[in-house]
Amino acid sequence: MTLAAEHLEVDMRERVLLVAERLFREIGYQKTTVADIAKAMRMSPANVYRFFDSKKAIHEGVARRLMGEVEAAAEAIVRRAEPATQRLRDLLSSIHRMNAERYVGDAKLHEMVAIAMEESWEVCLAHMERITGSIAAVIADGAASGEFDQSNVPLASMCTCTAMVHFFHPQLIAHADEKPGPTIDQMIDFVLAALAPHSHPANQR
Repeated sequence: MTLAAEHLEVDMRERVLLVAERLFREIGYQKTTVADIAKAMRMSPANVYRFFDSKKAIHEGVARRLMGEVEAAAEAIVRRAEPATQRLRDLLSSIHRMNAERYVGDAKLHEMVAIAMEESWEVCLAHMERITGSIAAVIADGAASGEFDQSNVPLASMCTCTAMVHFFHPQLIAHADEKPGPTIDQMIDFVLAALAPHSHPANQR
């Protein structure tokens, strides 16, 4: 395949995903068909199938795009020249805000995410691994600077994600108002306190 043909294929795949996402938002994932996507693009369903072999593949592509936006924002925060404590606070709050805006504020996209968690778990798992990696990078920086006292960074990042699950998981965010609990700022304060250096009892007088 020539370079020009490869660029054309990538461009067409991106166009299919953009149109599919728009239709998922407008009429819902369940009601959207490949024929609907093809019609919106003024092409035949067979042409759409040249780039994606099934509606599920399109669905996974849209999910990856949306999740990728969150991952890119997370990586940008990781690279900031700021104290690790501030970056971690911004990282955790940004993940929550972006997930709430994308999946909870939009009922039809929320439906799409719920289906992704049932039918395309590997896509969601890869996303969670990338987010955990971003959190681990900031914790590692904090451990190196003395802001955090963590010798096991992978464990600390997984514990942080577990602590924040009610603020990260779209379906749990959607029902957050139904149950009493800490605010996101209170939860982030708790996480930062857990990561911070602590005086050992033996050293206290």
